[in-house]
Amino acid sequence: MTTPTAYLPSAASPDWLNKGDNSWQMIAATLVGLQSMPGLVILYASIVKKKWAVNSAFMALYAFAAVLICWVLVGYRMAFGEKLLPFWGKGAPSLGQKYLIQRAKVPETTHYYKNGTIESKTEEPFFPMASLVYFQFTFAAITVILLAGSVLGRMNIKAWMAFVPLWLIFSYTVGAFSLWGGGFLYHWGVIDYSGGYVIHLSSGIAGFTAAYWVGPRLKSDRERFPPNNVLLMLAGAGLLWMGWSGFNGGAPYAANMVSSIAVLNTNICAATSLLVWTCLDVAFFGKPSVIGAVQGMMTGLVCITPGAGIVQSWAAIVMGILSGSIPWVSMMILHKKSSLLQKVDDTFGVFHTHAVAGLLGGLLTGLLAEPALCRLQLPVTNSRGAFYGGNGGMQFLKQLVAALFVIGWNLVSTTIILLFIQLFIPLRMPDEQLEIGDDAVHGEEAYALWGDGEKYDPTRHGSLNTGYSPSPYVNGARGVTINL
Repeated sequence: MTTPTAYLPSAASPDWLNKGDNSWQMIAATLVGLQSMPGLVILYASIVKKKWAVNSAFMALYAFAAVLICWVLVGYRMAFGEKLLPFWGKGAPSLGQKYLIQRAKVPETTHYYKNGTIESKTEEPFFPMASLVYFQFTFAAITVILLAGSVLGRMNIKAWMAFVPLWLIFSYTVGAFSLWGGGFLYHWGVIDYSGGYVIHLSSGIAGFTAAYWVGPRLKSDRERFPPNNVLLMLAGAGLLWMGWSGFNGGAPYAANMVSSIAVLNTNICAATSLLVWTCLDVAFFGKPSVIGAVQGMMTGLVCITPGAGIVQSWAAIVMGILSGSIPWVSMMILHKKSSLLQKVDDTFGVFHTHAVAGLLGGLLTGLLAEPALCRLQLPVTNSRGAFYGGNGGMQFLKQLVAALFVIGWNLVSTTIILLFIQLFIPLRMPDEQLEIGDDAVHGEEAYALWGDGEKYDPTRHGSLNTGYSPSPYVNGARGVTINL
């Protein structure tokens, strides 16, 4: 009896390749990619005022493409390559087939005991480097797109096009290498399971900083900025939620027990947070808000991310309760009392939904990280949250110090990048473009309608004498009838 050809070893299926892990990694990467394209593209285009739908969608679309090219040219190896500085890797292309078909490896992740012996071996997942490069790209892309939520509705699109590659190289790669790629915070034992700090705290702080330097929207837009399509907004939010299973489920680089725990905890925390946020809306405002529910979903997903695979599921409920309430308080109460928060026009409150929720999740991980789960995933032995005794108190301190580093780096790097761009390109659109919106900026409109931000022109919009008259059915359908 002969062995089927499909099961014979081949150059395309070396001994180290685990097809299950590789399949899951590519699926997880696709799920994370779908969070941005089309998830956040749809969410942003729908949640903004109608005149900014095209511009908001384009900012996300452009960022996704630009980050990928910068990532394979230099970014990936700055974040996950050989060490250049304690917080930065050596930049180099990730394009040659010899590099991409070899077994995936994060070279600086070998962890040593103080006596010089190896404590944890170098991370070498059982799939090719190409899978890892693409998976980590999707994280880099969504970080920049989340940041964009702070500056929608007024940032000069040309300034944004320059900002994306600069911020990726000089800010994102630093956090990624420091916490994930074998940098100083990684080896110190800071826990950031899937990006509470690298992605959410950094995008929230950088977005808030960018909003300060770019300046506010028009006064009329700040006072009234209704979503142009709430149902489509929910479709984008749904893609974001479901895609988060790949976001946190792919972090262990394997289809293993940690991945399963992470997916379950992610959904538990998101659901709990959404319900708590909605209950607070009802208690204080008398009615549930769909936008509020989406924000509660978001804060839950963000909060669980730094600890998704290393906390117990009851802890995910605790984190959901806190992520549905603390960011709610910061957004609905503290924001109104803080002159600084009111001065900075953070369009979608990315500071609250990502910086506050990401910081909260990182600190709660320092309290709730379960020792047995930590042993399955983390390079530093005896890692545990403060609630489990031992060195848990030190773990909480590490989480706090890492948060301060991420906050400080993003404040400074984002400021320098924007001030540099401002030397050549205005950061904010001129007021005449802000009055009109998409038509002035792109020459395109989201809907075949007129009247939001532009003057009526019969040569472009047709005659007002459409032949329509109000429906006589006062208690029936409130539409129009056509006079034939």
